[in-house]
Amino acid sequence: MIKSLAHLCVFAWNLERSRAFYCDVLGLKQHFDFHKDGRLFGFYLQVAPGQFIENFSTEAAAETGRQRIHHFCLEVTDMDALCGQLVKHGVAVTPKRLGCDQTWQYWCKDLDGTEVEFQQYTPQSSQLTKTDCAVNW
Repeated sequence: MIKSLAHLCVFAWNLERSRAFYCDVLGLKQHFDFHKDGRLFGFYLQVAPGQFIENFSTEAAAETGRQRIHHFCLEVTDMDALCGQLVKHGVAVTPKRLGCDQTWQYWCKDLDGTEVEFQQYTPQSSQLTKTDCAVNW
């Protein structure tokens, strides 16, 4: 019944700074904005067709008890090129490693501290082979 991940919602301390990270650094496209009381309150960013990151001002967090997500993961096609782009913009990136699921990965944090994981599948990736893996962390 579930078709795909529709969106993840993250809260931002500064919407313009958050937009710059996701659009200018990661290259996501802004899809639409949310307005409240005549001012920008949040926006949708398109990751892929039908998949989005919803980004709201921290004012939205007050309405939901400041709940935050732990992290979200984006599948990428060229880990090394994206890593260079992140570093070029001053973003700290963990070392690239092969995970227990046989998928290449590294991590960074957005400018509000949300952890972002990046993965590039290999032919042996559990996500493709449906092979169970033993967690090593």
